[in-house]
Amino acid sequence: MNPVQRRPRTLLAMSPETRDAVFGAAALRRLAEVARIEPGLLVTDFQNPLFGGELSEAEVLLTGWGCPPLDRAALRRLPRLKAVVHAAGSVKGHVTEECWRRGIAVTTAAAANALPVAEYTLAAILFANKRVLTGAHAYRTARGRVNLIERFPDVGNYRRTVGLVGASRIGRRVIELLAPFDVRVLLHDPYVSPGEAAGLGVEPVDLDALALRSDIVSLHAPQLPSTQHLFDARRLALMPDGATLINTARGSLVDTEALTEEVRTGRLHAVLDHTDPEVLPADSPLFDLPNVLLTPHLAGSIGGELHRLADTAIDELARYARGLPFLHAVDPGTLSRSA
Repeated sequence: MNPVQRRPRTLLAMSPETRDAVFGAAALRRLAEVARIEPGLLVTDFQNPLFGGELSEAEVLLTGWGCPPLDRAALRRLPRLKAVVHAAGSVKGHVTEECWRRGIAVTTAAAANALPVAEYTLAAILFANKRVLTGAHAYRTARGRVNLIERFPDVGNYRRTVGLVGASRIGRRVIELLAPFDVRVLLHDPYVSPGEAAGLGVEPVDLDALALRSDIVSLHAPQLPSTQHLFDARRLALMPDGATLINTARGSLVDTEALTEEVRTGRLHAVLDHTDPEVLPADSPLFDLPNVLLTPHLAGSIGGELHRLADTAIDELARYARGLPFLHAVDPGTLSRSA
């Protein structure tokens, strides 16, 4: 017998592009098994009168990128709404204070989205310490033998120090992925106690010490007023010559102008999946510097990885249908210090 005792009335609320990219045919079939849903019905505007009847009956919203805000006016049209299942990461773009006041349960696939970001970060750390980008540039320029001992006397990952800023879902996964390697891991996170850091197998340090001691600095902190330009000109200057800054978090954590000045001199290296602004001006020197790797926000879930988001969201919806608590429930009390 199907363990799902009921199929709650559920609506999709996201952009058409999100639905088509995240929910493949297999996911839609499984979704129909755990919820009463019309996959072809997509809410992109809670005030659209065409959705009046469906909104009034909905118990669950299955949301994704492009979902409009669930403000007071929207919630007035959703009198039976009890849960929001988000098939993406942060819920800050659409879950409002009014949702929490109404006691609506919220869950997110942020844990699933953290996995490819952590994998990208691991690859970036290993490649940066190995000077893969610089080596490739040297070989392309020489078009012949490169004297590795002379050109790269200090490269490699053995006994390097990696500094992680933020024990987020992504940061913690990076710690796990680094475990098999002969690297020392420093952590700066004001919300992690020394005992918890010891349990993670990392050394807790303040941010300046992390900058001073790390061969690699990898950012995993949320975008908050307190994290604006966390790595400004002063803190970037603390980083050792030849160190690499990796940013897969938010562009606002780094002073782009100050970083540009540092990498232009060749003193620092950078791997940037997020920048400020998000799309750099076409004439930005960062596009052309051989010690900078720029990627267009591809560390997170893309392509086939998006299906993991759908699977996670449907798993949560199935739990809800069985009367079980969400595994990835969002705690409103921690939103002020999380992504």
